Formats: sequence, C-alpha cells, structure tokens
Amino acid sequence: MTLWHRLRVSWRRGTDRWLLSLAALALAASLIDPGVMMERSLFDHVIVLDVTQSMNVTDEQIGGQPVSRLAFAKHALRQSLLQLPCGSKVGWAIFTEYRALLLLAPIEVCANLSELRSTLAQIDARMAWSGNSEIAKGLHSAIGIAKQLPDSPSLVFVTDGQEAPPLNAHYRPSFDDKPGEVPGLIVGVGDQLPSPIPKTDPEGQPLGFWRADEVMQTDLRSQGRGASVRGETLADEHAGAAAPMLGATPGLEHLSSLREGYLRLLAGEQGMVFLRLQSRERLAAALTSPALAKPASVRTGSRFVLAGLAFCLLLARYAAPWLRKTRVLKK
Repeated sequence: MTLWHRLRVSWRRGTDRWLLSLAALALAASLIDPGVMMERSLFDHVIVLDVTQSMNVTDEQIGGQPVSRLAFAKHALRQSLLQLPCGSKVGWAIFTEYRALLLLAPIEVCANLSELRSTLAQIDARMAWSGNSEIAKGLHSAIGIAKQLPDSPSLVFVTDGQEAPPLNAHYRPSFDDKPGEVPGLIVGVGDQLPSPIPKTDPEGQPLGFWRADEVMQTDLRSQGRGASVRGETLADEHAGAAAPMLGATPGLEHLSSLREGYLRLLAGEQGMVFLRLQSRERLAAALTSPALAKPASVRTGSRFVLAGLAFCLLLARYAAPWLRKTRVLKK
C-alpha cells in the first residue's frame, strides 16, 4: 500500500479528527497572527489651510446651507481622511500674511483619526496674525516646511488665491524653488463670482464687511513714488500693470472670488497640480493620486483569514455526517 493510499484511507476513517486538528492549527495561528508583507501605495501629506479673511466668504454650500470657504475645505478634508489607506500620514499647517506655520507634523491616519479630526476642527480665522495674504510667498514658505519634514511629504496648499495687497506682475517675488522638488497639489476654494469679505474683530465676532475705502485697491508700485516736489508722485514705468493674470481687480479688491488663473500659474511654476475644490470625492481622488503615492512594504495581518478558515473547517466537520447520510438515502 502506497503512502498516498494510506493517507486517503486514514482521511476517510478519521475525517472528524483531521478537520478538528486543522481547525485547531488555524485558530492557533490566528492568535499568533504571523502577517504577510505586501507592497502598497501609501501617502504622506502636509496640508496647509489659508486662514485669511477672504476664506470667511460664504460662497460654498454643505447640505444646501451656505458656509464659508474655510468650513467647506475643512469638511472635505475631514471626509477625505477616510479614503487614505492605513499607514498613510497627514499633518496640518496654516497660512496667513506671507508664511505658513506647521501645527501638527504628519502622523498615521488610522491610529490618529480622532486627533487629526479634532485638530482640524480647531483651525479657524482667529489663528491669523495679520490681515495680509501674500499667496506666492506663503506657498514658498509651505514648500520650505515640506522640505524640512522627514519622509519628504507632499504639499497640499488650500486657498482662494487672493493676493492682499494686490501684486504687480512686473514685481512678482522670485524664489529658488526647483519645480517638482516637492510634489503637491494647490486646491482652489471659492466661487468665481465676487462676494463681500466679512470683517471680524480679533475674537472672531462679525463687524460687517470690508468697504472699498478700507482695502488697498492697487499695488504700492502702481501708486507711484514720492517726488522732490511736495504733493507730486513719480509714475513707475510699470504703473497700472497689476497683472490680470494674477487675478487683481483694481477698485474691487474689497470683494473676493476664486483666483483660479493665478493658482494655475503658481501650480505650473512649482510643478504641482491644480484642483478646484467642488466635492469631497474629487479631493479624495486627488489626495490618493498615483503621482503622490509612495510604494512601501506593509505588514498585513492574516488573523481574520485564519480565524475564518478555522470556522469553515469546524463547519465542515459538523456538515460531513449530514452529507454522508444524504448520500446513503439517495442510494
């Protein structure tokens, strides 16, 4: 009698014993949880939120109710966290004046979901230390933060793109950033139709809206330089060249709209991707784009698979007698 024949005979005679033994082995292995190493695409983002006053414009909606641009962006980000695979990391930063400030370095999303969401909920316009909003400088500052963080996270810069004070195209700030050195996404928030900008006190209490005479309507260079004769100004050779491509609207700077063209320009110069925020689904898709993925070896637990196998073996053990009886009755 061959070994294979003996095993078949042994199996037929002791089916219950074999099934119970295998179920016990699978159950024991599930307690140890040996795990399997798999190659997965993970994501590491530092997300910068513009908290300047134009982000308080209520030209977005959640559930049919008007909300501010900042609230809309925070809601989309809160939901998008659920779409990032475990092992991915997210950190928060804010932008105001001409620089970004890191609030929370990137941490793993699944183990720290509550912390990430509660921290995000606390971000609001009261964190702004200045009324200025120099977008290009803020983006450069945010890139610097991403460069200094370990694991080289990608940058997600969320803003409406309104430079305040307005920027002259001929005197744009120049930086030494290398396009594409920090991969990332510029997310534009807001409607393309201009709306009044809410005015608030340092505690965030509403004070109406900014008026035209309270807001700088043109860049400083376009206003001319002082001359030797009192009361006269020298015209700059590029006066009046407030860049249309930068979205400037002289005389209407107290109103705000999404400066999409300007943000697309900045994204192209920095080797980033521009996304207009219209839904949380599109934002989640952008945050999990293959271009921002980082391949990593991740240990995947096999506990549930082994426990399921043990259950199936036990089920087979008790189903075997019933199957044998069914066969006998058919004969």
